[in-house]
Amino acid sequence: MTGKIVNLEGKAPGLAVEAAARFPLPAFEPGWVWLVGAGPGDPGLLTLHALNALAHADVVVYDALVDETVLQFANPRAKLEYSGKRGGKPSPKQRDISAKLVELARAGKRVLRLKGGDPFVFGRGGEEALALVDAGIPFRLVPGVTAGVGGLGYAGIPVTHRDTNHAVTFITGHMAGGDVPEHLDWPSIARGSPVIVLYMALSHLDRIASLLIEGGRRANEPVALVRNATLKDQQVLETTLARAAADVAAANFTAPAIIVIGEVVKLRQSLDWLGALEGRVLARDPLNLRDKKDVG
Repeated sequence: MTGKIVNLEGKAPGLAVEAAARFPLPAFEPGWVWLVGAGPGDPGLLTLHALNALAHADVVVYDALVDETVLQFANPRAKLEYSGKRGGKPSPKQRDISAKLVELARAGKRVLRLKGGDPFVFGRGGEEALALVDAGIPFRLVPGVTAGVGGLGYAGIPVTHRDTNHAVTFITGHMAGGDVPEHLDWPSIARGSPVIVLYMALSHLDRIASLLIEGGRRANEPVALVRNATLKDQQVLETTLARAAADVAAANFTAPAIIVIGEVVKLRQSLDWLGALEGRVLARDPLNLRDKKDVG
């Protein structure tokens, strides 16, 4: 990923306060918990509500996928508490995280629970919100740009396009215990969803690809994996469903990554806007539809 990188060191908190002061944004009251989506990484994708929360929080409880640049927008007096969960690594238990939010709010703190992407898209934000309701803690939800939409957009891949799909399915690649979600109706997903977006699925990609192919998906269907989506070290691996797991291993392609399966991947030939900044020549007709439309 290329482009001018703006140095925000020493400026970010002031920018956040200024942005919050320009608009009629809600007050962040003591004793409240705000569940806020930080987006997939690029700080430019933060919402004004997120900036407002960062500018006024007393405590920021943040996840592993929150980029450090985003944290530069936090109130300089705020306490930053890491509470990330990463597959295969020691992580705090969800009940302990929820209990911590309740404890901090009851102590009269303005508590910002900051999550990568969107809190309600495979982010366990719903679980934390239910815990807050059960404890009588007031909360606010601030949606964020989810990686399955924004991250793919930075790779030049739209999740919908009228010449390829009118539906998309978002799937988590592992259950709470780390297993493949085999209770899903994979044959129906394989037949019925023209585009499939997988979150947290890298370690189970081989098994998921097999389930989809067994369900009727084409082995040579286009697949793209986007690592560190929207960040300056973003990487994109294009492959096929049958070869995806082997190509990931060969390229030493590691998490975090978002995965998309479907014909929309071909559109990257034309819509890789970041690649164009580096000199890539974009294709004019990636789906080979021009001749067909002319005939029609």
